[in-house]
Amino acid sequence: MRGLSVAGVFLLVTVLAEIAVLALAIRWIGVGWTVLLVLATSVLGGWLLRREGVRAWRRFREAAQAGRAPGVEASNGVLGLIGAILLILPGFLTDLAGLALLLPFVRRLARGRLQALAERRVSPALAADLFGPRRVRVRRGQPAGTDGRGAGHPAGPPSAAGDGPRPGPDGGPAKPEGPIEGEIIDPPH
Repeated sequence: MRGLSVAGVFLLVTVLAEIAVLALAIRWIGVGWTVLLVLATSVLGGWLLRREGVRAWRRFREAAQAGRAPGVEASNGVLGLIGAILLILPGFLTDLAGLALLLPFVRRLARGRLQALAERRVSPALAADLFGPRRVRVRRGQPAGTDGRGAGHPAGPPSAAGDGPRPGPDGGPAKPEGPIEGEIIDPPH
């Protein structure tokens, strides 16, 4: 419910800001030019909506047929469609946001956020199917936990001698028990 209220407040603030900017535009350039600019950006948005939709569908199909993960193409398509829809909406602030989403470097930044959001909402297997495999960097070091032995271990000394980690079955260093810290590194696109 909290997300809905935040979205409602954001929508209300956006509408009020759009009204204020439209009032300023009317004052500076007049009603006729303001209406003409709003209509022109709406027509441009409609044209882009069709173009971006067709382009996104074609790229998605090509990636799927080639056996590549289609998530990047799907993300780009969604962002292009959002940009076009923002251009269709009346108002200059939404037009600026829509035009920004059509710029490649802004779209790259937004695509990363969109992919992260999608990956949090779907299963890891589906995310791998959509966006491809992930490389993981593992940091070796002290396992997480208050006693230095990782989660799930009883408190107490780490070995019978009480002064070091337990050796592995072959006499060498033991493999870490418990969680392993790491980070996901997105492959270059």
